[in-house]
Amino acid sequence: MKKIFLTLSLLMAGVMAFAGNWAPAGDLIKTRWAAQVDPKNPLPEYPRPQMVRTDWQSLNGLWKYAILPKNDNYNKADGEILVPFCVESSLSGVQKRVGKDNALWYERTFTVPANWRKNKVLLHFGAVDWSAEIWVNGIKVGSHTGGYTPFSLDITSALRKSGRQTLTVKVLDATDNSYQPRGKQVEANYGIWYTPVTGIWQTVWLEPVPAKASIVSYYPVWNAEKKELSVSVQADGDYDAVAVRLLDSKTIVGEGQVIAVAEPKLWSPDSPNLYDLDIELLKNGKVVDQVKGYTALRSIAKIREGRTKDRRTTNFTRMYLNGEPLFQFGPLDQGWWPDGLYTAPTDEALVYDIVKTKEWGWNMIRKHIKIEPARWYYWCDKLGVLVWQDMPCIGDHGVRGDKNSLDTRDPEIRENTHNKWAHDSFLGGTDCNIPQEWQDNYYKEWGEIIDAFKSFQCIVVWVPFNEAWGQFDTPRAVKFTREKDPTRLVNESSGGNFTLSGDIQDVHHYAAPAMRAVEKELVNVIGEYGGLGWPIEGHLWQKDKNWGYGTVFNNGEELLEVYADFAELLKEYIRLMGCGGAVYTQTTDVEIEVNGIMTYDREIIKVDEKRFAEINKAVINALK
Repeated sequence: MKKIFLTLSLLMAGVMAFAGNWAPAGDLIKTRWAAQVDPKNPLPEYPRPQMVRTDWQSLNGLWKYAILPKNDNYNKADGEILVPFCVESSLSGVQKRVGKDNALWYERTFTVPANWRKNKVLLHFGAVDWSAEIWVNGIKVGSHTGGYTPFSLDITSALRKSGRQTLTVKVLDATDNSYQPRGKQVEANYGIWYTPVTGIWQTVWLEPVPAKASIVSYYPVWNAEKKELSVSVQADGDYDAVAVRLLDSKTIVGEGQVIAVAEPKLWSPDSPNLYDLDIELLKNGKVVDQVKGYTALRSIAKIREGRTKDRRTTNFTRMYLNGEPLFQFGPLDQGWWPDGLYTAPTDEALVYDIVKTKEWGWNMIRKHIKIEPARWYYWCDKLGVLVWQDMPCIGDHGVRGDKNSLDTRDPEIRENTHNKWAHDSFLGGTDCNIPQEWQDNYYKEWGEIIDAFKSFQCIVVWVPFNEAWGQFDTPRAVKFTREKDPTRLVNESSGGNFTLSGDIQDVHHYAAPAMRAVEKELVNVIGEYGGLGWPIEGHLWQKDKNWGYGTVFNNGEELLEVYADFAELLKEYIRLMGCGGAVYTQTTDVEIEVNGIMTYDREIIKVDEKRFAEINKAVINALK
């Protein structure tokens, strides 16, 4: 008992040592959840719900930080920063810019529990934007590039036998003055382009794993025709067998890496059934490592329709979920927060937007040129929301020549990301002049994103490009995406330059939805429309220059009436033009955009929710 108490005391001492003075920085609007952030233990939930081990230690909390010229070494802290909130955010307690010529340094100490000593100790980062170098006790343990994917480092050999361990991280982030994928981030933010996100923005944590063999990941694939679930397991070390069990409410359905399921409970937005997975590594019949996970059984396909039951010939290609046609309808969801920027203040906040999406009658979310933490996809799996997942863009051709956004960029960056966008047309579009180094990095990061998140069954569509921003060699990008994951549909370029190489033809049209480019061999969707704005005083990022894509309204009744008119258009497109899905801009206001159904602080829902849900459900049911 004394040994357990001593271990807990050391852990608490490590936490308390970093529980200094902290408060959100700045005076911009915040969400209600900002007041619930505990600087001693922010975002305490287990960060990887698909592969759970019972023993772990969060390193979230107050760290030391410094912003220095990028070639200088760290020697003295500027102050404290709350991890995992990026340095530009209010919740970091700092709210400072870094820029391409500087480096952001982090440092903290931690202790390793005594009962971990026989294990290998892994250091996990949920995401660090963009380039990170990591040292433990002055020993470099690894590096990583890519602002959206988790990575892990084996730090066992760098650990001292006992006592405090020192963790140091150096981050470089050139944002839009580079070839790196960065989504809506720009150094000179305005309009639809937002504040940079630099540094650690997802949970940092430690985990002990068996020294001789450990599970790294798994990938479940449901074969609807054979009624079989295949589970491939990646593992390291010395083992001779893998055991997999599929469970339904603690009842074993089947065992093995290929499991027959005679009476599958299929996952859908109306019935989001999840199965548990127990995965073990064995050596000479003994378990050497085990994790608990989950999966869902569902299929997604595009199908060219022929004659229907009412003998009406449609001749359209539509998306089929579990063998049934389904109109996929939901919001453009950018995943930004006024207080945490890329990072939701709490897990309750993270799930809130998903819950509201379901309550409002939608069945899908287009996650717009941002990747979320694993827990976000877990909640979509659990609540039953389909996801179209975008790749964060590497360019934004549409602002070429705009002094507000390009003054901070090098001439090479401007030139190589400039192209022509064939808006709503098959003609006139051109590729960006992307150098080979940029292309290689694009595929590296996109491949890592697919590998990291393809086990979440809520994702049904991958989107390599958006609106021709940084778009290049699209057929190759589609081929790459299909090879990485042949189980999903590929939307080659949402609203971008069309090559007809994907599964989906996606047009954008503001404010009213329209379909000006249709291809019957592909699923035709409206990937963005709407953008109806209503700036609500007291809930704005800034007081002036707020805007929406369409008419800016003064009340929710007028906004909802126009939204309802747009819904009637969608019904006609479903019936007459084979429209298979639509995306409304957007879930919330973001910075100076006031296009949201909710305000940026999530305090005001701008429309009558019951009527709104009725309209959305009627659109989805128009295909039935």
